[in-house]
Amino acid sequence: MKKTLTAIAASLTLLVLSDGVHAQGNQPDGERRVGTNAASELLIPVGARYLAMGGASIATASGLEAIYWNPAGLARASRNANAMFSHMQHIADVNVNYLAVSSNFSGFGTLGFSVKALDIGDIAVTTEDNPDGTGALITPQFVTAGFTYARVLSDRVGVGATLNLISESIDRVSATGLAFSFGVQYNDLVAINGLSLGVTLKNVGPSMQYGGTGLLRTGNIIDVSRGSSPYQIVAGKDELPSALEIGLGYKLKVGEKNHLNISSLYQDNNYDDDASRLGVEYSLNEVLFVRGGYSFAFTAGNDPAGESRYIYGLSLGAGFQRDLGGVEVNLDYAFRQVEFFDNSNVFTLKLGF
Repeated sequence: MKKTLTAIAASLTLLVLSDGVHAQGNQPDGERRVGTNAASELLIPVGARYLAMGGASIATASGLEAIYWNPAGLARASRNANAMFSHMQHIADVNVNYLAVSSNFSGFGTLGFSVKALDIGDIAVTTEDNPDGTGALITPQFVTAGFTYARVLSDRVGVGATLNLISESIDRVSATGLAFSFGVQYNDLVAINGLSLGVTLKNVGPSMQYGGTGLLRTGNIIDVSRGSSPYQIVAGKDELPSALEIGLGYKLKVGEKNHLNISSLYQDNNYDDDASRLGVEYSLNEVLFVRGGYSFAFTAGNDPAGESRYIYGLSLGAGFQRDLGGVEVNLDYAFRQVEFFDNSNVFTLKLGF
């Protein structure tokens, strides 16, 4: 059994590496598709703990936050029932709210449900004839609902999958879509206690297409004796921003009750520069936590102004955990450095029952 599980982990690692080489080999130098994908909200991270660690913890992520980072980790929650709320002050004055719940069913696995909603605010309507605005306002709605199943196959291996239902609407046009994410976690890799491997395949699904009455136009046929006729513009289809990730994590015991968690990750992106991430967390008696991380992209290059095209970098954070009358309470905060925009601040509350 051990040999079989080791072979599975090795095969997944080989798959990720070979896919990354294949993708780079088929992408000409300088060709970048940033901003041309659908459902970019799928890429917005949630949860303060692992964001403070640079987003590098797919090998060790556990509990409700793992739904985003690696769904396999959902089954490793410390409590049978869990709830989480997170708020992020994202770039361009966009707020991201996230709510998730999960429950463990003995002999079956763990089920989770999550909702991510973007608060974009009101936007003034402009047209070709009124570039300064018509006086009307629209409120875009971007919501993603996720259904996750995770299970621990053995003391070392856990697997998980998430189905995300995507809904976007802007004024009188809208689009819906489906996105699938899959993850594997393997603990005590090569018989080293505390060493973990994580592999994820994220945001795989059919292309999305906008439609609605906002795409209706009125046309006149020249040299024909007939009135104006309505016609509808057919929007193009856009692919989802899929990604393959592989990460390693190591938990080191420091003294009797303290731990140092170290994480690393390589991310092969379909619609962005490939990224690497590093993260650390120091746990003081499983009560207080101090975290830090860094994200970078070697292949990003610079824009015409000489600035790096990769806008993320340092991340920092802290957390507090306490058992209050049988309820595990976690409060976490994360800061993420962002170039050209305001830096991100994330607040997360988690409850375990």
